Amino acid sequence: MALKLKTKVALGVGFLFALLLLVGGVGFYYFNKISLESRDVLKDNNKSVEYGRKMLDALNTWEKERTIARKVFEENLAAQQKNVTEKGESDVTTALQQDYTAFLQHDDSLPLQLALQKNISRIIQINLNAINEKNAVSQKAVDNAKMIITTIISFCLLIGFTFIVNFPGLIANPIAKFTEGIKAIANKNYSQRIHMQRNDEFGELASAFNNMAEQLNAYEHSNLATILFEKKRAETVINSLKDASIGIDKNGIVLFANQQALQLLNLKEEDVVGHRQTDIQQRNDLFRFLTNEENGMPFKIVVNDKENYFTKEQIDIQQEKDLIGHVIILKNITPFKELDVAKTNFIATISHELKTPLASSDFSLRLLEDERVGTLTGEQKELVQSLKDDNQRLLRILSELLDLSQVESGKMQLNMQAVAVKDIVVKALGAVQNAAREKNIQIKQQITEDLPPFQADTEKAGWIINNFLTNAIRYSAQNDQIVVKAHQTNDGQIEIGVQDFGIGIDGSLQQKIFDRFYRVPGIHEKKGTGLGLAISKDFAGAMHGEIGVDSTPGKGSYFYCRFNVI
Repeated sequence: MALKLKTKVALGVGFLFALLLLVGGVGFYYFNKISLESRDVLKDNNKSVEYGRKMLDALNTWEKERTIARKVFEENLAAQQKNVTEKGESDVTTALQQDYTAFLQHDDSLPLQLALQKNISRIIQINLNAINEKNAVSQKAVDNAKMIITTIISFCLLIGFTFIVNFPGLIANPIAKFTEGIKAIANKNYSQRIHMQRNDEFGELASAFNNMAEQLNAYEHSNLATILFEKKRAETVINSLKDASIGIDKNGIVLFANQQALQLLNLKEEDVVGHRQTDIQQRNDLFRFLTNEENGMPFKIVVNDKENYFTKEQIDIQQEKDLIGHVIILKNITPFKELDVAKTNFIATISHELKTPLASSDFSLRLLEDERVGTLTGEQKELVQSLKDDNQRLLRILSELLDLSQVESGKMQLNMQAVAVKDIVVKALGAVQNAAREKNIQIKQQITEDLPPFQADTEKAGWIINNFLTNAIRYSAQNDQIVVKAHQTNDGQIEIGVQDFGIGIDGSLQQKIFDRFYRVPGIHEKKGTGLGLAISKDFAGAMHGEIGVDSTPGKGSYFYCRFNVI
């Protein structure tokens, strides 16, 4: 029956544990044996030596202290008679007893006293000899124990060293083979196999690995043709796209670039596909612009000495909610740009051409109102006034269209200079005083003192403030009020704004009102064209400023423009 890896590890650890127990058990056995033998020597022989010495001391003091000496001698003699352990010691002890009995009858007999001392000395000598013999035996036992323990330890060390050298290989060697096999599979070497003639867990793992590699190999070869076909078809589809397209994965590797994109980049496919975008950015300015620029504004690329305009669109690609890359698409808007330029030129031309006859008709209407030409009836005066209003409205629309065409064509001339806040506000207020008086609207000022001058074109900045005031008056009720504000922001910019208390603008529409021709739904006001705020925004941007609005429906609106301080 084959042993499992878990069983082998358990047996190996158990074997080492058994060796440890063997060394410990043998050492304990001999240590205990030597200890017991040493204790017996002290217990038996040393006592007899001690009894003999005390009896000799008693004989030496017999003449001076007979009673005490006799008592000590008899006690030690009795103890010696009970502690006879060595060969010949019993006969000497018996002779000692007999000599002592005779000595008690003739305690002044020197021969008897000498006989007692001789027997006591023989008892002491017998026990000393026994101690020496037992010590020699004990020392021999110690030497034998050392030899046996040393032999066992050497054997255990040899076995343990062999076990330590060979046993880890039982686990490490198969793991190394599996590591090598996994690396090969990771490199798509599906022909890799692991051969192990083992019936444990490693053998089962090797069988499972080989089965996996075989299936991967079969899958690779069965799908390779399909994958290559799909790759070719995908490349064909990408190259057939009219828009320049560049695909980049989440690691920054360029996956594809169609012919249109390669033509714009002026690079070859092998210089782009498969390379990191950071490397290409260092070699190509246009690629760096496309991958770093977040602005969606149109930009110009010169191709074959011709200016082409593009917009960039970046599409993120997700797989199971994970971002795996993105595609950069460049849409060629050159035809639309050309149409836009043509439209702008057309508007500018038509506006300019219409302005002359409208000015002439306005002059004619003024002559009709002059009584020197003739007197008009009441109905005729109303008709003339209506014609004058329509004429002024057309002139205003044409002026705004001309301003718009000037902005779009890029021909707007700016005279940037230091502008005082009060000068701008005073000129703007002077232009709207009549309109404010018609609706009895009071205009208040909240201007911070000692504001520094700001950098702007005086005419364009005044046009913006005038537009704010005109709109505020238009959408304010009779007898209402308007506040002109000016202060310096925390960022150091000069902010000039107009606060009205009219109908207000919904939050969802506040950004749209700056679009061209946009008008807030539900406001039946025929005088507006929807261009004023759009032109104001373009003017502010051209002067490196910004425009905005804060409004609450039913409470009014605050339009502001911010300029940079000199």
